[in-house]
Amino acid sequence: MSLLQARDVVSGYGAAEIVHGVSLDVDYDEIVCIIGPNGAGKSTVMKAIFGLIDVWSGTVRLDGKDITDTPPEEMPQMGVGYVPQTENVFPNLTARENLEMGAYVLDDVPKESLEEVYELFPVLRGRSDQRAGSMSGGQQQMLAMGRALMTDPSLLLIDEPSAGLAPELVEEVFDKIEGVNDAGTAVLMVEQNAREALRRSDRGYVLEAGENRFEGAGEELLQNEEVEELYLGG
Repeated sequence: MSLLQARDVVSGYGAAEIVHGVSLDVDYDEIVCIIGPNGAGKSTVMKAIFGLIDVWSGTVRLDGKDITDTPPEEMPQMGVGYVPQTENVFPNLTARENLEMGAYVLDDVPKESLEEVYELFPVLRGRSDQRAGSMSGGQQQMLAMGRALMTDPSLLLIDEPSAGLAPELVEEVFDKIEGVNDAGTAVLMVEQNAREALRRSDRGYVLEAGENRFEGAGEELLQNEEVEELYLGG
């Protein structure tokens, strides 16, 4: 049984159906990516899984438990963290205060979780008193990931982790995602940098027009001539 199972998920915004029956799995120790062209429904699937938008039909299960349409504020207690693409830090709070906000569902801020985040992202320790809004884009992305890890989730959802980053920072952010996974958290990420995402992922899903188009091991999809031509600029 997979950690995350999404089956035949249909969702959208208002009266517009964007996702037309997408299915995907994430195993306990995996990094899985969702790639595809703009408008394919990648972020919509992520938001539906996390409860930010309604699942119109289909199911989402975590460790065998049905979590379909669980309110997003309850998801950290279920073991799911989420890093949105934009506005993912509190700019007027310090780095440490941002991390502490990640533990809002707990009675106290767990010191061991804070220390684990600092070990994963050493740059945050040295900038713990710096306001998040004055940090670089890469540092803010690490801070957003760190905050989502404060409740020790079993699954981390990350939407476009490399978006807006300078090229030299993209590699570092992907390295950190691998570090999060190595520390025991499964990762599902949506990413426009398809080639790098597949290279770093155990498995990948290619969406097109709100439907599953391809799926397989990351390396297999990288070698797939049709995927290369249609989605990787081959």
